[in-house]
Amino acid sequence: MPVPPPPDVIRCAYAELVVTDLAAARWFYVDLLGLVVTAEEPDALYLRAFEEYLHHSLVLRRGDAPACARLAYRVRSAADLDRAEAYYRELGVRVQRVPAGTCRGIGEAVRVEDPLGFPVEFFHDAEHVERFTQRYDLHGAGAISRIDHFNVVTPDVPAAQRYYEGLGFRVSEDIEDAEGTVYASWLFRKPTVHDVALTGGDGPRMHHVAFATHERSQILHVCDHLGALRRPDMIERGPGRHGVSNAFYLYLRDPDGHRIEIYTHDYYTGDPDNPVIRWDVHDNQRRDWWGNPVVPSWYAEASTVLDLDGKPRPLQARTEAREADVTVGADGFSYTREPNSGGAPRGFKLGSQV
Repeated sequence: MPVPPPPDVIRCAYAELVVTDLAAARWFYVDLLGLVVTAEEPDALYLRAFEEYLHHSLVLRRGDAPACARLAYRVRSAADLDRAEAYYRELGVRVQRVPAGTCRGIGEAVRVEDPLGFPVEFFHDAEHVERFTQRYDLHGAGAISRIDHFNVVTPDVPAAQRYYEGLGFRVSEDIEDAEGTVYASWLFRKPTVHDVALTGGDGPRMHHVAFATHERSQILHVCDHLGALRRPDMIERGPGRHGVSNAFYLYLRDPDGHRIEIYTHDYYTGDPDNPVIRWDVHDNQRRDWWGNPVVPSWYAEASTVLDLDGKPRPLQARTEAREADVTVGADGFSYTREPNSGGAPRGFKLGSQV
């Protein structure tokens, strides 16, 4: 039987995170990062960045335990909801068609537990709100422009990549080794490096949600802001420049441990012959262009994801080699070069003790 056509996904659109303390989350996302409050309820906050005109790009909902409740993609037309429903029913996964307003500000939607185990929503219609692009009177020094991508942890990266390619996503970059093990992959629908990144590990888990700024100085201001508040502990990694994507980055942990990336200066990928960039897992510039180490928590920790009933999804273990195991020594240092034929690392080591 012919497979129904997939929905035409435009881009990643919003994430819904469960937080245990809504006031603490509001301080982090609104007071610190400067996201705009579109709507506020006793148990939920709906937030957007300065250039966004859809109702929200982040929902924070109070719950008993931190988790990712939903990753949402916008599709090109209302007809794509029918395509999404038919496509996922053919895949044999759980599918829900939900009426407009089930999530405040969002029109009719299709929710699925995708083949990778993630709770995913597809929608087209959404309430429009004021776009603050030129409200410079409201922009702080660290102004965030828009949501950029999701990063998810999944055991089998090639299988996950094939699934997203079936949805029309294209690969921009990946990390491999000489034996063909794929450790991570970056895929896009909008013409930038990615809308979703796949990180190899026990999953399904959500690694991070990323928001874009226009300038590196805005990311540096966030660091200065946290330093002034005596909260540098919320900076997990960075600031730095990625090799993969070439973007300037900063990773933060919110009060519940959810990881948020602030991201800028990646590149255009919209041409049909955009070349795929493949990184060797032993190239210490892949994750940080300056050769700085990846802290162990970045590899080891990620957010629980929920099913459509709000229950935690069970984890499936990764059976292939893990990136941290082949690039980070037992002392917590990262190697700058692949080991020589005798097994000894070449070059010097960078990093900090754990």
